[in-house]
Amino acid sequence: MLQGYLVTLLVKLAAMAAIASVLARSNRFKAMLMRENRTLGQRLELAIWLSVVFGASVATRVAGHDTYSGADLGLEGAFLAGILGGYVTGLVSGVLVSLPALFPGREFLTLPLLAGVGVLGGLVRDLAPDPEEIWRFSPYFDLNIWRFFKESRNYQRTAFHLLLLAAILVAEFLRQILAQSNLGGGDMASVFRLHPPGTDQPLTWVALYLATVFAVTIPLKIWNNTRNEKKLEEQQRLLVEARLAALTSQINPHFLFNTLNSVSSLIRTDPNQARVMVVKLSKVLRRLLRKHENFSTLREELSFIEDYLAIEVVRFGDKLRFEKDVAEDTLDMLVPSMLLQPLVENSIKHGIGGKIEGGTIRIGTRRGGSRLHLLVEDDGVGIPEEKLATVLDHGIGVSNVHERLKVLFGNDYRMWIDSHPGQGTRVRIEVPELETNLAAVS
Repeated sequence: MLQGYLVTLLVKLAAMAAIASVLARSNRFKAMLMRENRTLGQRLELAIWLSVVFGASVATRVAGHDTYSGADLGLEGAFLAGILGGYVTGLVSGVLVSLPALFPGREFLTLPLLAGVGVLGGLVRDLAPDPEEIWRFSPYFDLNIWRFFKESRNYQRTAFHLLLLAAILVAEFLRQILAQSNLGGGDMASVFRLHPPGTDQPLTWVALYLATVFAVTIPLKIWNNTRNEKKLEEQQRLLVEARLAALTSQINPHFLFNTLNSVSSLIRTDPNQARVMVVKLSKVLRRLLRKHENFSTLREELSFIEDYLAIEVVRFGDKLRFEKDVAEDTLDMLVPSMLLQPLVENSIKHGIGGKIEGGTIRIGTRRGGSRLHLLVEDDGVGIPEEKLATVLDHGIGVSNVHERLKVLFGNDYRMWIDSHPGQGTRVRIEVPELETNLAAVS
């Protein structure tokens, strides 16, 4: 009989772990866990979520006529609702979770008990020195007592952990007391409880109270791990955005500086052409000064390249030529913003700019195997062999593009450079196809 009782306690803990794990898989529930300050509507939503799962655990026990007694987690669920959401969440959850025990269970004291336990959880939450301390709760009271006396600076933290532990024990004690009372008479006063089979064995009572403590602690630990994972994901996202912003802020002044140099060289020699360049430059700057997005369509990128090359053609004249071989079905594909401009600028500055007769820049795009293939090539002076091996890691243009691709796509991209001195340079990029509806995410 004692072994069956201990098995029931273990089933109770396993059921709680299963419920907590299932809830942790829901994105909606995870979003609720991340909030510390909630509106009334959000508190009620959290109460409904917890009431459904813990009310189902009570209904399972009632429907099985106490055959599945270890499934009843109503008391622990009501307390968790209070400790996570406050008075309102605890009270509403306590009332809703108790409903399956009222009809046909006729356990009418369950409603005031669970409602009171939910409010008790809300009271304990209000006494927390920091909401994060709820998630740091440890059931090991000996460690908390040691911290209380040894770590004077953290006495509020350790005192709260002891208070939370005491509140859980008080909740279980109230359940045991009410179950033995005669309030209402007969079955009208009954409250479900797991009563140790041998009252003369103190260890069975210890096991009972420990099971209740761990039934509250287990979901807190599982959900805290979920919260930590979400925080890491958010920090990763912010880090990526910060790196992209830094890389973009590096490219924009670099581009502007080179263009202004071109304008200044024409002010004295050809003022009219200088004015034309300023007008075209203002058009380019309007796009650069728009709200920054990590992605834009290939159509927009090519339009920007044409505006940029229009400025450079004023400077180079017929020495600079531009050709496109762009597949129509690639124009609405998303690419990282300002992806092609640094490559085109490199072709002009280091390839065609050093060639007396000038040269041609070609841009090509195509789709294949759910990948977008991009090509930027020139017939300039090429890259010396000793520099080709390190070109991806040096210089603002190519290394910037390479770094942004790495940040955005991880290992799911390819970028390689072929160059032969005197013949020109070819840069090829292969990235996953991205739908235009991802623009909102960027």
